[in-house]
Amino acid sequence: MAENWVVSYVALSRAEEVTVKVAWDRVLNLTLWVLQSLLAVMFLYFGASKFSPHGLFWIELFTRIRIGQWFRYFTGSLEVICAVLLMIPRTSAIASALLACTMVGAILTHLFILRDGYAAVFPGFPLLILIAVAWKRGLGPVR
Repeated sequence: MAENWVVSYVALSRAEEVTVKVAWDRVLNLTLWVLQSLLAVMFLYFGASKFSPHGLFWIELFTRIRIGQWFRYFTGSLEVICAVLLMIPRTSAIASALLACTMVGAILTHLFILRDGYAAVFPGFPLLILIAVAWKRGLGPVR
């Protein structure tokens, strides 16, 4: 009689484990979509602001980088396109990987070209979120 109780308890425990795992997967998925949405809005805003002729900050920044203003338009285009692709489930992983590469470039530019280590922190936060999105959406290691 005691053996039946133990077997039933183990089966109930296993079912609860599956239910809890499914619930946490849904929470993680919802959290990733919220973070992706915030990143998409951020990159859409900052990418579009690079096209403004009145955006003196971006014009001066890209002048100090000494690559040329064409790179400002290229970076803005990449950010706007990837912001849209970030909201499409099939393309969110590749968009987050491209934006992560852009943020690595921004960090390296702030550190080695502009010599402004404090400003390198700001692209670091989106970079961490983009890495998590790319990892969970399909660009993780092959198993």
